[in-house]
Amino acid sequence: MAETSSQERDYLPGMGKHYLLPFYDVLHRVSGLHAIHQEMVEVARLSAGQRVLDVGCGTGNLLRSTGKRHRDVELVGVDPDLKMLARSERKLRRAGLKAKLDRGFAQELAFPDASFDVVFSSLMLHHLDGPSKGEMLAEVRRVLRPGGLLVLADIAHHGHAAKGIGEAGFTTEPTRTRKLRMFGEIGIEVARVH
Repeated sequence: MAETSSQERDYLPGMGKHYLLPFYDVLHRVSGLHAIHQEMVEVARLSAGQRVLDVGCGTGNLLRSTGKRHRDVELVGVDPDLKMLARSERKLRRAGLKAKLDRGFAQELAFPDASFDVVFSSLMLHHLDGPSKGEMLAEVRRVLRPGGLLVLADIAHHGHAAKGIGEAGFTTEPTRTRKLRMFGEIGIEVARVH
């Protein structure tokens, strides 16, 4: 299931500490993040046969939401945390969904150029430092096909994510801002590669 990245990197686990992993899905339910994921899937306007990558897939909640709504797309998830990937695999299997799950880092995506139609990322960007954010966005742009779409949700910081996405060579739509219990304002960024 999980593969090792060619380069080991430090990473901040979901919720900040490995021992908090059992509470990750509880937080997902009580925070209202499911509604954000539903909106992300909706704005992606997926169609049959498309390849979808979730960068920082965690325990697979966004992959599961995508697969339940679009059973005819190919799902791929990448995360540096093997424990998160193991949970994701179990949850997707219980939901009757298939996905390729790889251990890896957002700044070093082990996929060929132009190999995905849509890339999702949910509440992961704020875990990266400034240079790593730029590396991640460059990698996402590289693995997206021409016309491909990035749909990214993260804690809203007055347009910082949108600015970085634009600087990475994407054409961005206006930020969709939503309130989320426990996280405050979340920005949903939709950006296209040309």
